[in-house]
Amino acid sequence: MQLELRHLEAVRAIAEAGSLGRAAMRLGVSQPALSAQLRRIEQVTGGELFVRGRSGVEPTPLGEFVLSVARRVLGEMDALTAGARAAAPHPALRLGCIQLVLVDRLFGRLEEELPGHEVDIAIEHSATTLTRMLGAGKYDAILYGEVGDHEVPLPDGVAARTLIPKEPACVRLSATHPLAGQEEIELADLAGETWTTLTDDGDGGPEAMTDVCLQAGFTPKLRYRIADRKMRWELIAAGRAISMCQPTSPHVEGTVLRPLAGDPLTGRIRIAWNRAAVTEQRAGLLYRAAGRAYLDSIPNNTFYRTWWEARPELHPVLG
Repeated sequence: MQLELRHLEAVRAIAEAGSLGRAAMRLGVSQPALSAQLRRIEQVTGGELFVRGRSGVEPTPLGEFVLSVARRVLGEMDALTAGARAAAPHPALRLGCIQLVLVDRLFGRLEEELPGHEVDIAIEHSATTLTRMLGAGKYDAILYGEVGDHEVPLPDGVAARTLIPKEPACVRLSATHPLAGQEEIELADLAGETWTTLTDDGDGGPEAMTDVCLQAGFTPKLRYRIADRKMRWELIAAGRAISMCQPTSPHVEGTVLRPLAGDPLTGRIRIAWNRAAVTEQRAGLLYRAAGRAYLDSIPNNTFYRTWWEARPELHPVLG
């Protein structure tokens, strides 16, 4: 057997994950299959590459040598692939997004930043799905959110940059709701309400929402998990549920968007890209397009415009 790139990727994944189980999850294979592959790699290299330590598996001296070479070779391959794609006349950018509000305005901004370039945009309902597809090569870059302290794990060979480090979650409720007339709402006043959220967003949102509600003294009644945004809004307009939303969300007939007092729940927006498919220059253009699209959405809500303008340290650098 000769060593191939996939063998080097396996060695790197095991070292970075610190365990065969976590590495197998990153690589999308079973742990027994990865263990068998490692044994075959060790037969070629002539000795053990990892030993079990206090905090998981650790590379042996031979493993350190193989790992250093693997990282160098894989880095060069990433640079080769990215350079080849960049040299193409109009390389298509395959972008995966979760249902962030700024996506609605992103198309036009991408056309301005990448004129004449083909851009394929797909919407997924889960950040977990996005990262898996990014690692599998289906997407060149992804745009996603994280809520609270949750961090979406990223596959190997991926770089990431935070676009918006902090934005407060708001609540969307029916225009006929008893609290609709208030300028801001105390989270504790929403005890007993029925909530709706996305089916499986993978951004930590439902868990973070549950945590802040518990801190406010109640357990949220999460009854509806709906992927379709229009259907969720119709449910809210009918007074059957309420939902956490981004502060840049547009006006929806029959509903109102209100800030939560004290900003008990916040999120952030990030961009990640495959270094083998997207050059740093192109990643910068994508960042600028997404940042401009986000800024386009801020005037949607007066309260958020005031909140945003008072915090210039959160603004994306688009120079």
